[in-house]
Amino acid sequence: MKTIYNKQSRRRKSFSALSLPVAALLLAMLFSCTRYDEYIPDGMNADLVLSTASSSYTLAQKGALSTTGITFNWTTGSNNGTGTSITYELQIDRKGNAFADPLVYSSGKSVYTRAFTVAALNDTLLNHWGYTPGVAAEIEARVIAHINTDPATTDISNSLELSVTPYEPVSTTLFIYGDATEGGWDISSATALTADTKEPTTFTFKGWLNEGSFKFPVNRNTDLQQDMYMKNVSDTTLMYLHNGGDSDDSKWMIGTAGLYKIVVNLCDLTISIKALAGVEFTAMYMVGDAAPCGWDIGNATAMVQDEDNPFIFRYDGVLFVGDFKFPVNRNTDWSQDFFMKGSDSTIVYRHSGGDSDDSKWHIYESGWYTMVLDLANMTLSYERLDHLYIVGSAAPCGWTISEAVELASGSTGYEFVYTGSLVAGDFKFPFNRDTSWGQDMFMKDPDDETKIYLHEGGASDDNKWTIASGQDGNYVITLNLKDMTISIVKQ
Repeated sequence: MKTIYNKQSRRRKSFSALSLPVAALLLAMLFSCTRYDEYIPDGMNADLVLSTASSSYTLAQKGALSTTGITFNWTTGSNNGTGTSITYELQIDRKGNAFADPLVYSSGKSVYTRAFTVAALNDTLLNHWGYTPGVAAEIEARVIAHINTDPATTDISNSLELSVTPYEPVSTTLFIYGDATEGGWDISSATALTADTKEPTTFTFKGWLNEGSFKFPVNRNTDLQQDMYMKNVSDTTLMYLHNGGDSDDSKWMIGTAGLYKIVVNLCDLTISIKALAGVEFTAMYMVGDAAPCGWDIGNATAMVQDEDNPFIFRYDGVLFVGDFKFPVNRNTDWSQDFFMKGSDSTIVYRHSGGDSDDSKWHIYESGWYTMVLDLANMTLSYERLDHLYIVGSAAPCGWTISEAVELASGSTGYEFVYTGSLVAGDFKFPFNRDTSWGQDMFMKDPDDETKIYLHEGGASDDNKWTIASGQDGNYVITLNLKDMTISIVKQ
């Protein structure tokens, strides 16, 4: 049964609501820096040969977290007629080091490829080997095939020489500073901008600005010798990087006090400044035993403000049986204003902090919910995900999404289970059988195949799980939407 409250049309959702913080994402990237793409070499028992699409690469930071830098592919090698399995080991080292101290990446059976994201590759070049940004780094790679005979034997591929030019990463932190800001010219009180979790070279500020000026230091150092991003006087949509200690001082000006949204991109050196006319809030929270945070208001669950309509706040995630309401901040004295339930579950009213009224919404069934709080129209809509499907070349339906196989609902309300056959191929989990393919889906976290993430309908990302050749069989797949994990067990 589908539970719908004032259902509205589906909309774009911010991935940042579900993603890890930037620091955690970068840390995970360093330890899980590779991705597997389905690659089957031509022919079996072929000579062991390693290849790449090019011998020369120049890395760029924009999109580095999600863009593949280099994909290494290799042929099967031969088990010399023994019928035994082969596993593979990719080694990468400085050119001329004779693989004396290589980075080693082990692959299982029937895996003939390994891809490195641009960000992970750049980090390795700069911080593991100490190459210089902007200067071509010379490296070499090879594959060792471990043939599981008794005793074990090995085969070594050709040595592949590559030239890779790394980039100088932009700052991972950014602040706004000036008499237009709340902290004024006290740089120790400068306000941090928020980095986009998918594109951490993009930073956003949303808040109040006074009449006055501002600029963007990369840290809060009180000696004022740090680099800063300043206004390009010939084009107000652009900025430039001021070198710490130089005398130039080009600032942006705010002529009318109010709420503003500022988005800057440190790679493109672009800036967008937008006044949020009539908007009172740039943050909103959810609290209650239905929410992931429970009644811990100091850790209240953050809503996501719509990029195009700042009066709308959204939540996509698990809710539990219980009550909830919307505080405007995380103040632990509970004296702040709230948005509470009106005459029915679709109506919202503003509770004045300190008043005795306490009208909350109630969730009757745990599960994954899509929620829209609209402060322009003072309405709330929320919809529970009651159906989930599997589709792909590995699934019984293939890529015919109109025949996608429905998963069973688990007992918790936020688990879905597939039990059935899978063959060699790919799969993912759409929310419905819409043949436009524009719906939301759960897809594979590119850095951890045991994790899932919410793919925004219409977005270009397409990360699928793969059943390897020779692994056909019956499987039990369990998606846990509370932990955003997936378990894939072959029976």
